[in-house]
Amino acid sequence: MNNSWTHTTVLLNEAVSALVTNVDATYVDATFGRGGHARLILSKLSQQGKLVVFDKDPDAIAVAGSIADARLSIRHEGFKNLGDLPKFSVAGVLMDLGISSPQIDNPARGFSFRFDAPLDMRMDTTRGQSVAQWLETADITQLTEVIRDYGEERFASSIAKAIVTRRQERGPISTTAELAQLVADTVKTREPGQNPATRTFQAFRIFINAELEELQQALEASLDVIEPGGRLVVISFHSLEDRIVKQFIAKHSKDEYDRRTPFAPAKVMKLKALGRIKPSDAEVAGNARSRSAVMRVAERLPL
Repeated sequence: MNNSWTHTTVLLNEAVSALVTNVDATYVDATFGRGGHARLILSKLSQQGKLVVFDKDPDAIAVAGSIADARLSIRHEGFKNLGDLPKFSVAGVLMDLGISSPQIDNPARGFSFRFDAPLDMRMDTTRGQSVAQWLETADITQLTEVIRDYGEERFASSIAKAIVTRRQERGPISTTAELAQLVADTVKTREPGQNPATRTFQAFRIFINAELEELQQALEASLDVIEPGGRLVVISFHSLEDRIVKQFIAKHSKDEYDRRTPFAPAKVMKLKALGRIKPSDAEVAGNARSRSAVMRVAERLPL
C-alpha cells in the first residue's frame, strides 16, 4: 500500500459532532476508508466508549489495523452486515458513502480513467468479479440497464452496443484506457469539463460492488441496531445515493397507515429528521471532491 495516496475526509467535524452525543457509548463507522472520521470519533469518546468499523477494502482494513486502541473493533466486511450487531447496541451509525481518494488515485485499482490499468473497480479485491470479467459476458440489455440506471447516462444504449461490438470484433475490454476511449468515441457530446466516460465508470463501479443495494440493506439494519435517541449520519456524493437516504429518512419520519385496513393503528415513526448539511465554501475550495457531498442526519425515536 502506498501511503502517498492521501484522503481528505469530507465534513469531518460536522459528521462527528452530529454523531457523538454520549462519550461513554458505542458507535459505528460503517465505511472506515482511511479513518478520518474514526480517529476523530475515538478522540471524543471516553475510555468506556467503543467504536466498531466496517470496510470491504483490504487496504482500509490494513490502515485500521495500525491504530493501537483497545476501544476499536474492526470488521472486514461490507456495511450490509450492520444488522449482525446486537439489537439497539449502538448510539449512532456513520456512513460515508462512495469511493475514497486512495482508491481513485491508485492505478492498480482500476477505478479511474486517468490511468491505463486493469479494469477492476472492486472495493474488495479478495473476492468477487472485476468489471473486466463481467464485461466478457454481459449482454446489450444488461449493459444498457446498468449504464442508464447507475450512471444516469443518456447514451447508455449506444455505449452498450459499442462494448458488445468491440468484444465480437477484437475481444473484451480489459483496461481502463480501452473503456474510456470506447466511450469517448461513442459519446459525442458531454457537459463542459466532464470526461465522456465519467458516467459509465460510475455505473460500472456501483454495479460491480452492489453499492445501492448494500446501502438500502444497511439503512434498514440501522433501525435495529441504533438505540432510541441515537443518531444516523449519512454522507452521499451523488444523487442516486442521496435519493435513497432522503426517501428512507422521510419514510420512517412519519406515521404509516395501511390503506387496506384504515382503522388499524398506524405504524409509529422510527426516525426524526434533523437536517441536511453541505460542505462550506472553504471546504470545497480546499477539497474539490467534497463539492457534491450531502450529509443527512436523523435520530432514532423511542419505541
